[in-house]
Amino acid sequence: MAARGARRLLGSLWIALLLGQPDPAGAARSSSQSPAGSTVRTFTPFYFLVEPMDTLSVRGAFIILNCSAYCEPSPKIEWKKDGTFLNLVSDDRRQLLPDGSLLINSVVHSKHNKPDEGYYQCVATVESLGTIVSRTAKLTVAGLPRFTSQPESTSVYRGNSVILNCEVNADLVPFVRWEQDRQPLFLDDRVFTLPSGALIISNVTDGDGGLYRCVIESGGSPKYSDEAELKVLPDPEVPLNLVFLRQPSPLTKVTGQSAVFPCVTAGFPTPVVRWMKNEEELTTEGSEKFLLLAGGSLEISDITEDDAGTYACIVDNGNETIEAQAELAVQAPPEFLKQPANIYAHESMDIVFECEVTGKPTPTVKWIKNGDMVIPSDYFKIVKEHNLQVLGLVKSDEGFYQCIAENDVGNAQAGAQLIILEHAPATTGPLPSAPRDVVASLVSTRFIKLTWRTPASDPHGDNLTYTVFYTKEGINRERVENTSRPGEMQVTIQNLMPETVYVFRVVAQNKHGPGESSVPLKVATQPEVQLPGPAPNIRAYANSPISITVTWDTPLSGNGEIQNYKLYYMEKGTDNEQDVDVGGHSYTISGLKKYTEYSFRVVAYNKHGPGVSTQDVVVQTLSDVPSAAPQNLSLEVRNSKSIMIHWQTPPAGTHNGQITGYKIRYRKASRKSEVSESIGGTQLFQLIEGLERGTEYSFRVAALTSNGTGPATDWISAETFESDLDETRVPEVPSSLHVRPLVTSIVVSWTPPENQNIVVRGYAIGYGIGSPHAQTIKVDYKQRYYTIENLDPSSHYVITLKAFNNVGEGIPLYESAVTRPHTDTSEVDLFVINAPYTPVPDPSPMMPPVGVQASILSHDTIRITWADNSLPKNQKITDARYYTVRWKTNIPANTKYKTANTTTLSYLVTSLKPNTLYEFSVMVTKGRRSSTWSMTAHGTTFELVPTSPPKDVTVVSKEGKPRTIIVNWQPPSEANGKITGYIIYYSTDVNAEIHDWVIEPVVGNRLTHQIQELTLDTPYYFKIQARNSKGMGPMSEAVQFRTPKAESSDKMPNDQALGSAGKGSRPLDIGPDYKPPMSGSNSPHGSPTSPLDSNMLLVIIVSVGVITIVIVVIVAVFCTRRTTSHQKKKRAACKSVNGSHKYKGNSKDVKPPDLWIHHERLELKPIDKSPDPNPIMTDTPIPRNSQDITPVDNSMDSNIHQRRNSYRGHESEDSMSTLAGRRGMRPKMMMPFDSQPPQQSVRNTPSTDTMPASSSQTCCADHQEPESATASYLANAQEEDSGQSLPTAHVRPSHPLKSFAVPAVPPTGSTYDPALPSTPLLTQQASNHPVHSVKTASIGTLGRTRPPMPVVVPSAPDVQETTRMLEDSESNYEPDELTKEMAHLEGLMKDLNAITTA
Repeated sequence: MAARGARRLLGSLWIALLLGQPDPAGAARSSSQSPAGSTVRTFTPFYFLVEPMDTLSVRGAFIILNCSAYCEPSPKIEWKKDGTFLNLVSDDRRQLLPDGSLLINSVVHSKHNKPDEGYYQCVATVESLGTIVSRTAKLTVAGLPRFTSQPESTSVYRGNSVILNCEVNADLVPFVRWEQDRQPLFLDDRVFTLPSGALIISNVTDGDGGLYRCVIESGGSPKYSDEAELKVLPDPEVPLNLVFLRQPSPLTKVTGQSAVFPCVTAGFPTPVVRWMKNEEELTTEGSEKFLLLAGGSLEISDITEDDAGTYACIVDNGNETIEAQAELAVQAPPEFLKQPANIYAHESMDIVFECEVTGKPTPTVKWIKNGDMVIPSDYFKIVKEHNLQVLGLVKSDEGFYQCIAENDVGNAQAGAQLIILEHAPATTGPLPSAPRDVVASLVSTRFIKLTWRTPASDPHGDNLTYTVFYTKEGINRERVENTSRPGEMQVTIQNLMPETVYVFRVVAQNKHGPGESSVPLKVATQPEVQLPGPAPNIRAYANSPISITVTWDTPLSGNGEIQNYKLYYMEKGTDNEQDVDVGGHSYTISGLKKYTEYSFRVVAYNKHGPGVSTQDVVVQTLSDVPSAAPQNLSLEVRNSKSIMIHWQTPPAGTHNGQITGYKIRYRKASRKSEVSESIGGTQLFQLIEGLERGTEYSFRVAALTSNGTGPATDWISAETFESDLDETRVPEVPSSLHVRPLVTSIVVSWTPPENQNIVVRGYAIGYGIGSPHAQTIKVDYKQRYYTIENLDPSSHYVITLKAFNNVGEGIPLYESAVTRPHTDTSEVDLFVINAPYTPVPDPSPMMPPVGVQASILSHDTIRITWADNSLPKNQKITDARYYTVRWKTNIPANTKYKTANTTTLSYLVTSLKPNTLYEFSVMVTKGRRSSTWSMTAHGTTFELVPTSPPKDVTVVSKEGKPRTIIVNWQPPSEANGKITGYIIYYSTDVNAEIHDWVIEPVVGNRLTHQIQELTLDTPYYFKIQARNSKGMGPMSEAVQFRTPKAESSDKMPNDQALGSAGKGSRPLDIGPDYKPPMSGSNSPHGSPTSPLDSNMLLVIIVSVGVITIVIVVIVAVFCTRRTTSHQKKKRAACKSVNGSHKYKGNSKDVKPPDLWIHHERLELKPIDKSPDPNPIMTDTPIPRNSQDITPVDNSMDSNIHQRRNSYRGHESEDSMSTLAGRRGMRPKMMMPFDSQPPQQSVRNTPSTDTMPASSSQTCCADHQEPESATASYLANAQEEDSGQSLPTAHVRPSHPLKSFAVPAVPPTGSTYDPALPSTPLLTQQASNHPVHSVKTASIGTLGRTRPPMPVVVPSAPDVQETTRMLEDSESNYEPDELTKEMAHLEGLMKDLNAITTA
């Protein structure tokens, strides 16, 4: 597919170049010249100026359906009715106007004869050019005037509203008018008609009385309804209950129309009407869209899709409240997002007309060519839902193509022109002859691979391109396929039909043009007889809320015995497909989610494998009662007889069906009281009225589905008021306000207004520096104090307090306070400016809630529960306390707490981030008393599929290997869980279907990947998709990368297939599954190291090593001449396999002094040399990471050593593998001291480690300072001869006068087994002879390319002395010898102290 896409792109580009157009699609709209100078045909403007529109008419009227088209020359206009052309020549009632419009005189319409009603379409034709059709217009003729209901006499109280019915058919409503006392009635905002024809009169006055009738004037004589008398009564003296005269009903409207929701009520006192949309208050004052008509009805003008929703009418007259609601559904006619574009093309090419539409309901699309419907076939296909693909163009395909989109509320058309170009005439010059030996080298069921030889006229054929024409036998419509690059003599034709004969011919083309065609070659594709076909008649139906049964029949093309079936199923909207093996033709799947859609497909298996899958069938499990209670139930006492209940829907996934309503059960708090029920709609609130004064009531709510009632919430209680409070005015000023300033907070406390007869819904606290209007906080009416936090120290704040209710905010009360400075830690006092001082006693704190638990429900929801020890054992809340829940996450670290209040012992926290750890705590507040925050509970939300793609995707070419690229990326910013893997998709065609892209899986801890064996000079597109345990995330945007044009000159011919030892890019023993480590033969940045750089580095290392050895030997010889035989014995500190060496004649082990001395800036850094290859050195593979290196078990600074291990391990690995890779051999192990294998040493404390298995010992000082890492590359003559790298430990300055480990000598003849897990080091030998001057030098860290600098080190024993020391180490010390040795050591220490203090 990728190669084919590339070939089509080249073909399109060739056409664009031919036409002189920059657009490869060839959507040119003006003339251009071909290379030969011939004029290219231009696109002809041909379109409709006016199209017919839907029209409503009456009998006997005349109508005009407008139509006008533009083209040069002028088009011929015809009309279709219901898809059939009208013969207007002999029609005396219908005639064609000069501009193309259709005139219909005296519309005919009766019950059994409706010749004019129907769908009309205008057709414009230009000879030798093509035909276009207009949109379809519907002509509707109003029926005979009839009344379905007529007005009836009634009476109405003055100031109320009244409805007079006059129901007619919808098509007659525009012809309805009203008369009062047989005079035309003028309509306004107070007197208006509904879409059904009914008349509404609001705020009735005495002048509205009289006789009313409605009139239908639909042509001919008007038809009158019965007369109805309206009597106006005076105001009643007693209140009247509120009743709905007309409630709002569901409406469906088209965008641009208007809608009226009636809300007509009667009652006394006159009620006030307010509207809500989707549970939010609707503001009608000053709105151009929403108009509140007199009486309370709502008019919505110029409707858009955003206006859809639930509208609720709430009517309140002070005594009672009623409400009703209705849905507004909005539909939209089709609208083009992308119209077809004009296209130039040649014969045999493939083209696509694009067409994107939107609308509601979703529009259907059909295609018209020159006025005729395009029927899908093998060569005309609908792709990507709406686009038209034409394969193998022929001359007759030329013309105008139109995309017709239609849905229930409208239709629209858009068109484009296709021009078939003639091939440009060949330029003067020889044309190639026919390609030779065209054969089908590979024939399959769905594709054929063709190969051929160059034409005889051009045996080299390097500059020739080839075009393959092919068609089904017996079909004249040829298709074309081009080779991907000049000189290529093979092509694969895809997407063929099985068991079908195709005819192929090949044409070569040079710079002068196309040459002769090859002899046609007939090839038949293979039949698909091996695998089963799709199982027919697959059906699925739900048995229960948790089970679905799927049935199917035996495949028609079984191709052998069916062994079994595999049933695949998946929850709709997820990517987690599951399967089950089935032996029969049906299966019932249980354990499914309730009221959830699932898709199913079946694949039949025979002995050859899986067959063709069936199409997916989608079915939904049955609904059930909800499995969870509504959330966050709360109560609001409205007055002495009513309480408002609010709640939220049950958690997502627990509805188990469509929520049809809610059941509210309530009772008096006394145990034996009766339970009342109230069933409401889908709104999330309910006003319970008719309650008793001063009585406590308990409430609970349960959700309803068509299957029944779900679980109910816990009972919660509230007490009605003793007397009805006034809410016709705002509350009075609070009786007192007190402030208590702290450093960064101010505690505000108050008392309610003195007049307790006015409703207080809450308190508004305003505060700010110098002004109280900077911030405003609203609290519940039960609250009596609040702490304002996050304030600035030493700042003057002004604070205001206002009580508010539904009418508005009351008079404010002001105070001011200065927060305390940071340094003030004294007891906080009250500080009030310009206010009377009233001390506020500090209320004793309440006990905090206990047993806080976080229960994870989903990826974004956690339920918090707790207990309150200050409540009775039954945990029943009987007072006005409430709880505050706060939560936060530590990512990012500066996240602030979020809080919420609740009156129950649980709270559902929603809108959390997936896979995130949250901490929760709770506090309780009762009046002025508050508890501290409880102990925290923690919970981590569940994972969710990644919601963002991997980011920073980059593609680079690997140096020296142009066929290999490296893809790098970063994890998704919204991983929503641990990334378990990535999938890299790449293709040469960015528009190819995703299942045609090549896939490369990568483990989740990798952020880079190599892709090899790519084609040179080819653009590739790359996408990356991340996955976690929940599924696959979105793909990244496609990243384009073009491979280099040619391979590097120094690349070996077989370098792609086998590792090349000559280049040193890999070790010689590469396995088939080898993946180079990150250090590999690359520099730290991933670029390969050239052979010249590696040779130069090797020369520098060897040179410096030789110089260092010479200096060490000279200094060692000079120093050892000054030593005594006793001192020589003392230095022989290495010991054999018997463990730690103990000195005789002393009750305590003698601790030798440390030779690693660091005092201020003076250091002794002995670097050991080995006279001959040490027997314990063996070839050791480099560990892949630092965990492969066993760290030394050091009693001091072990944590520091462990922290350094990771860095040191990678550092040594990079350097050594680079060096070894250049020399084409397996590298030696080089390791820092802080990651050595276990070893034994003699020291004062027995913190020694034993080297496993080999029992050989290494001499080294294992105490090192972790501040710097230095190393020296040493090499001697024997190393160069043997071709081995000599590993050297890091040399780092030590802490002053630390004790050292006495080195041990490996026994002669001992060998090291390379299979052991430990990594041996070179034997280290130290000298303790003092020198008079010591200089320090930085030797350089591993991984740097500069050579090490020479270092002046203390003298070390020469080879002969070392041999004697090894011999002396086998004997034991006598007591007198030990005493002498100790004396020498004391003298040595004095000399060393003198050196360090000089």
